Amino acid sequence: MVGTAVHFGGGNIGRGFIAELMHETGYHVVFVDVVDQLIDQINNTKSYTITEVGSEGEKKKTITNYKAYNSKYDMPKVVEEISGADIVTCAVGPNILKFIAEPIAKAISARTASKPLAVIACENMINATDALKDFIVAHKDLSDDAKASLDSKAEFGNSAIDRIVPTQPANAGLDVTIETFYEWCVDTRGFKSGHPEVKGIHWVDNLEPYIERKLYTVNTSHATAAYFGYYRGIKTIHEAMADKEIKDEVHEALEETAKLITTKHGISDKEQQEYVDTIIARISNPHLEDVCVRVGRAPLRKLGRKERFIGPAAQLAERGHDVKALVRGVEMALRFQNVEGDDESKQLAEILSSTDAEQAVTQLTGLEKGHKLFDQVLEKVKLVQSK
Repeated sequence: MVGTAVHFGGGNIGRGFIAELMHETGYHVVFVDVVDQLIDQINNTKSYTITEVGSEGEKKKTITNYKAYNSKYDMPKVVEEISGADIVTCAVGPNILKFIAEPIAKAISARTASKPLAVIACENMINATDALKDFIVAHKDLSDDAKASLDSKAEFGNSAIDRIVPTQPANAGLDVTIETFYEWCVDTRGFKSGHPEVKGIHWVDNLEPYIERKLYTVNTSHATAAYFGYYRGIKTIHEAMADKEIKDEVHEALEETAKLITTKHGISDKEQQEYVDTIIARISNPHLEDVCVRVGRAPLRKLGRKERFIGPAAQLAERGHDVKALVRGVEMALRFQNVEGDDESKQLAEILSSTDAEQAVTQLTGLEKGHKLFDQVLEKVKLVQSK
């Protein structure tokens, strides 16, 4: 056994992606979550199965050597595990980072191991680990001594993850069906003492090209298909991608983002086109069934200033490029309102029904009046508000 890896979030990404690589590296995996039933299920099951699905068929893997703690009831145990662990990761959603900062801050304060704890956030958010670090440093439970010697107690690396988790079969239990393809890039620059060894991680010295390429290709395409599909009453992503008009919308959006990725990061047109082709094939795969409602949820976050639509569109507009396809995607995201089970879609509807259009643009996207993208988004907000 290599050591201990603590992972916040016992969901499908945690069990089916992060834990898989930790297990294959030889770590004992400790899950931390707040869902009672999930914690009990993990602790009462000695193994679970990951089914990888790809163009070449299925492959099954068995995951063992794990346990779980509920941070609602077992905070001291969680802190104890982290304080002696080699690595801590999370896949909990950007809005939860501030909550998991507490046990990590307490654990860093209590840590006596000579090698710093490696901290890596695995979220669909640019520089998520930096955000988590900020919450940890600001937390009252990080002692003054730990704060002063933080570099010797913990090291932090931003990451970019990419792996599709389709809709899971009914009664799957802990078993996870997940796509064969994955990419997990982690920035080495925060690991002054040397990065941890994890099978499958691609260690890089500049993460931005990988983050932006992934966010502005994978997430942009997925969200575009989801919002257009939802608007047209289509259930699944692969069914949306079978619709020629929606597929054309996705291609046009990615043609726009490709201009940014190739010119900003020096990635060749050929390499980016091959990446785009791979992504289109992945999200069109009927064996990786995913529903438009799930992919589209949390529209407020996805309309954010650095997110999958506004992020690339703003940079392209500043460079004088056409962004009509991305802005059409923004319109479809704005129409994702009052969706059952999605609080952000209800908040979006409230904002659009009660707020002046110009104010709504800034509130939803972070764009200020005068920005080269502002008027194009304003036009879409007015259009959505009018019908």
